[in-house]
Amino acid sequence: MTANATRVLVLNSGSSSLKYQLLDMQAGTRLAVGLVERIGEESSRLAHTPLATGGERRETEGAIADHTAALKAVAAELAADGLGLDSPELAAIGHRVVHGGLKFTEPTVIDDAVLAEIERLVPVAPLHNPANITGIRTARALRPDLPQVAVFDTAFHTTMPEYAARYAIDVETADAHRIRRYGFHGTSHAYVSRKTAELLGKDPAEVNVIVLHLGNGASASAVAGGRCVDTSMGLTPLEGLVMGTRSGDIDPAVTFHLKRVAGMSEDDVDVLLNKKSGLIGLCGDNDMREIRRRIDEGDEQARLAFDIYIHRLKKYIGAYSAVLGRVDAVAFTAGVGENAAPVREAAIAGLEEMGMAVDASLNAVRSGEPRLISPEYARVAVAVVPTDEELEIAQQTYALVNA
Repeated sequence: MTANATRVLVLNSGSSSLKYQLLDMQAGTRLAVGLVERIGEESSRLAHTPLATGGERRETEGAIADHTAALKAVAAELAADGLGLDSPELAAIGHRVVHGGLKFTEPTVIDDAVLAEIERLVPVAPLHNPANITGIRTARALRPDLPQVAVFDTAFHTTMPEYAARYAIDVETADAHRIRRYGFHGTSHAYVSRKTAELLGKDPAEVNVIVLHLGNGASASAVAGGRCVDTSMGLTPLEGLVMGTRSGDIDPAVTFHLKRVAGMSEDDVDVLLNKKSGLIGLCGDNDMREIRRRIDEGDEQARLAFDIYIHRLKKYIGAYSAVLGRVDAVAFTAGVGENAAPVREAAIAGLEEMGMAVDASLNAVRSGEPRLISPEYARVAVAVVPTDEELEIAQQTYALVNA
């Protein structure tokens, strides 16, 4: 890597989307951000914002056939701003990869063997890893000379002790089929737990944090001294909290019951629990803003969905307080966690005996900065910490290629 190669392109490939950011790691600035969506459809859209030049957001619409075409379109947008993929200042491309199993516990330079292992993990991440793989292959084809780094959602959670990661099923069966709790949103939990410690003016090694990553997908983690000791998502991102379209925790026998009594196939149950459950299954909406609007209008179905969502959150806050023994902070992050004040208020309400409280005036403030929303007398700090998964991926990628 040349001395002036200080830029990292971060790619987050979904099944029909491609999010990207270009960052200058030496200057600590974002140079460009963008999103390609509806890949493979006639109405594909690319939204690109050239932050380096202070330019306005540009949007183009039209058919983008596949991820190769999408990345080429992104490269053309970047080149138009003097930020092309052929620039000698580009040090590496960092890829978000959802599932790394037990093999990948840290950022990893991608070669053929690494890509093959990520492919072998597809059965435990069928909704995510295939899209991540497509993005990697496309980027490698465009810049085969450039280091490509995989940063895994699961890596931060590999510090969990065996008694937290193991399910209570036959050991031989579990080992043969890689069945255990892996956890997800790891880059967010790592970033937010570290930023929460900074907010408190302490070293991460001194702080115990419960991180609540609440978006359409949602997960909780117990972080002791900078290391994850438990997390709510499991073998897949289905377990744990109530989410936008996912059920979260559920009696496994429900699946057998639905097959026997309702005649549903495995695929039917999969779709039900992953895409037709959670908030959208409970009330028909998975947008918390719309749910709160309906509650304000007296909609009882929306109220019930909200109450179920909050009840599950409280259970995990209580459980992880017990796991950690001492809690220094509870940190809310991601789309709902950062923006839905009623969710934060309701999740902490009634936990005063555990040292947790929310100050209503502080909670009502909207800001893009990390901030405390608990009163000064509270034993446990309650914080809102905006996540930045792209920055975390870029930092890990840059550190690896520099090393």
